[in-house]
Amino acid sequence: MNEYDMVVRGGTVLDGSGAPAATQDVGIKGGQIVGVGQLSGRGDREIDADGALVTPGFVDIHTHYDGLATWAERMNPSSHHGVTTAVMGNCGVGFAPVRPDDHKLLVELMEGVEDIPGTALYEGLPWAWESFPEYLDFLDARSYDMDIGTQLPHAALRVYVMGMRGAQREAATDGDIAQMRKLTAEAVRAGALGFSSSRTLNHRSITGEPTPTLTAAEAELVGIAQGLADAGTGVLEMISDFETLDSEFDRLMAMVDVSGAPMSISLGQAGRNPDRWRRILGKIDAANEAGRTVKGQVAPRAIGILLGLTSTRHPFMDCPAFRAIADLPLAEQVQALRDPGLKEQILGQVESGSGYKRIWVVDEQFDYEPQPEDSIAARAQAAGCSPEALAYDLMLQQDGTQLLYTPIINYAQGNLDCCREMILADNTVMGLGDGGAHVGIICDASFITFLLTYWGRDRHEGRIELPRLVKAQTLDTARAVGLNDRGMICPGMKADLNVIDFDNLRIEAPRTVYDLPSGAGRLEQPTQGILATVVSGEVTYTNGQATDALPGRLIRGQQG
Repeated sequence: MNEYDMVVRGGTVLDGSGAPAATQDVGIKGGQIVGVGQLSGRGDREIDADGALVTPGFVDIHTHYDGLATWAERMNPSSHHGVTTAVMGNCGVGFAPVRPDDHKLLVELMEGVEDIPGTALYEGLPWAWESFPEYLDFLDARSYDMDIGTQLPHAALRVYVMGMRGAQREAATDGDIAQMRKLTAEAVRAGALGFSSSRTLNHRSITGEPTPTLTAAEAELVGIAQGLADAGTGVLEMISDFETLDSEFDRLMAMVDVSGAPMSISLGQAGRNPDRWRRILGKIDAANEAGRTVKGQVAPRAIGILLGLTSTRHPFMDCPAFRAIADLPLAEQVQALRDPGLKEQILGQVESGSGYKRIWVVDEQFDYEPQPEDSIAARAQAAGCSPEALAYDLMLQQDGTQLLYTPIINYAQGNLDCCREMILADNTVMGLGDGGAHVGIICDASFITFLLTYWGRDRHEGRIELPRLVKAQTLDTARAVGLNDRGMICPGMKADLNVIDFDNLRIEAPRTVYDLPSGAGRLEQPTQGILATVVSGEVTYTNGQATDALPGRLIRGQQG
């Protein structure tokens, strides 16, 4: 008999600790790493990793696969980027706990906040649960291409306890808060990794209503935090507009103080106040100096939206002449839009403006740090046409599937210097990729591959050491949510790995696929260069192609 179930042989190992790379073998048995070094024993399966990087599996702590995980086995697009652990239940939205009469309300909230088609959710969600522990039991009976963990979402909890009073953002009574505290402790004891909430006006139901948690008072937040303290474990994930920075930050720190739990807070550069993120980060740094554990959750590039006929938005969607054909199949839309008369009509109805200075065409070599001279405005000026006319023609390319890109967050100065600063900050953690969400307008699950390729290889100035980048997406993210059994390549750790042809690692252009329930579309963005992904000692993907293995399971609570 062989000594190991698998040996990944002769790879350049970046172990996740931040240490320099070393040529080593990795031995796996029983789903765990049992040997690292020059191993003489053989494996039942051997992977030749000579010339390739070997990293821990990537841990993505900010996804929204809450619906997908109830009907699908593959958490795409994250699994195409070497993710072996995904954490969902972020931003306070999710589908448990829930009373039968509130299914529609939670679907409308998820559809609005996270741009997941309601048609897919109505058809796909089995609703085989009411309580949060029952939701976990349902997930626990399923198999996946990666491990998944989830958090208790504040909006679902609030509506479950308060009904329409909660949905309409009425103040919670003492009795309401006591019930939320009890249910929070129950959820965490059953296996929730923690609790999440949203306090931003950007999060609205598809009906336009703000999220139920927007104005929750400090007493409610502290009561829920006491539920984590009762359970004795868990993490907190929050997003806020911080319109009143000092008082709002103090509210969040009250949750940390009561619960004793670590907290992560979404952090990005807003265009209307480009330096405010530094003030928030300063508050985070001060909180850590005071003995708390608080991280800013950051992104490695701009959070941008994709525009086109196959996405949720494009520049001409509100024109009456376009709305007349908006419900046609794509091929018929394209045929109609190629008519010069309709083009003239639509261009006559669209508002002109300077926005095209910040819109670019996405191709296979797309630079996510795009330059002004490549914008649609600059290209239109060079071609002697209006930017609206150029955008119109570009959208019809590739049979109407061509996408345009405009950065929204982290691009106020026209570069990604702020992202570099956030990545290198002492109290930040990688996140915000939103895998599974914004499926018709954003495809940022590719953040992980971008982090490694752009900051570790391709940027002309300001590259970051690759061992540090790998650590940021493995050990650091795992520890941020209490998963101490993964994120490093060393004996005793979970056997989650990636084998990567780093020189040829690249992100493909995003495209729309139609594989959601009801045939709804979603954006997908595969990679090239990940030779193998291993979850619990089983190969789940080779060269980007799925195997039959589905070793991923629900993570119940913090590990290790």
